[in-house]
Amino acid sequence: MQSSSKSPADAAARAANADAPASGAARSDDSRASASDGKRAAGAAGSASSAGASGTASAMSAMAQTKDLELVIRHVLAGLGHGLHAGRERGAGVEFSEYRAYAPGDEWRRVDWKLLARADRYFVREAERDSHVATWLWLDATASMAEPSREINGIDKLWFARTALACVAAIAQRQGDAFGLVVCSGGKVEFTQASRGPRQLQRVLAQLAKVKPEGQLPTAEVLKANLHFARSPSLIFAASDFLDWPSPLSEALLRLRNLRHDVRLLTLRTQAEVDATFKSGSGYRDPEQNDGLHRMSNADRESYKQQSRAHFDAVATSCRQNNIVQYEARIEQPLHAVLRSWLQLAGARAR
Repeated sequence: MQSSSKSPADAAARAANADAPASGAARSDDSRASASDGKRAAGAAGSASSAGASGTASAMSAMAQTKDLELVIRHVLAGLGHGLHAGRERGAGVEFSEYRAYAPGDEWRRVDWKLLARADRYFVREAERDSHVATWLWLDATASMAEPSREINGIDKLWFARTALACVAAIAQRQGDAFGLVVCSGGKVEFTQASRGPRQLQRVLAQLAKVKPEGQLPTAEVLKANLHFARSPSLIFAASDFLDWPSPLSEALLRLRNLRHDVRLLTLRTQAEVDATFKSGSGYRDPEQNDGLHRMSNADRESYKQQSRAHFDAVATSCRQNNIVQYEARIEQPLHAVLRSWLQLAGARAR
């Protein structure tokens, strides 16, 4: 069951609408010149770094303002060059792999007649072909996902999660895979059944675009009763802040992993959550629990950071123990870089 006991620090992390937050020794002329040059170089480097961060923030903010999800996908995926899975299996494909001895039931058209003339034995040509793996996109759209960035206007956890999963859907469509959508919001779970092709991509993007963050996760019983959506082994890409672990969501994902599905998690945090840079003295209300107003003082920050790090370390440990790919990111990071790292991490395990 979802935990209902939250500390003030937890409430701050889940708040959806909180306010954004020379020595006296003489030196030679050469030394002063050298120091001056060093300061200018450091200042130039700092300016370049600041300009780069500012450019990323501006681009992210601009993407968040557009309602054209397809346009954002094209921008993010430009030059990404990653698929979702290796996608190769033996069969009657087009890319030659090897010969094997003929067996009753093999198609005669796969017999290599020239090799028969040389070896006086029947051999069939084995080839590799693309395998179509069903991909499921799982979006946590509960109230805590409305948590905004205090550094980039227009960005919140839900926008980042929604856009990352939309990019995964576009990659699946390019690979010819079937893909579907699972949305947890307001105590309910909604499905867009898996299918292939451009029209399916439009259906999934339309569903993602209209999702709003609200309420809590469905109960463990509701999720357990609906896990039949992934019948054969599938890829499960889930995006959430995972502020509750264990939770109905984590239990469902672990169950899917035990059913031999390939589960890959994207854990999203804000930079303010990581650094505890919430505005001192402001009130915070947990959007998913009716447990009153909490305030974070300067004295609470170090305790909050320790508790927060311990929580997410526990999430990472649980994922490793269950062979689940888990990537933690901040929503202020460039989306294309997060997506690339997430897919690379999953690909490294597959190899």
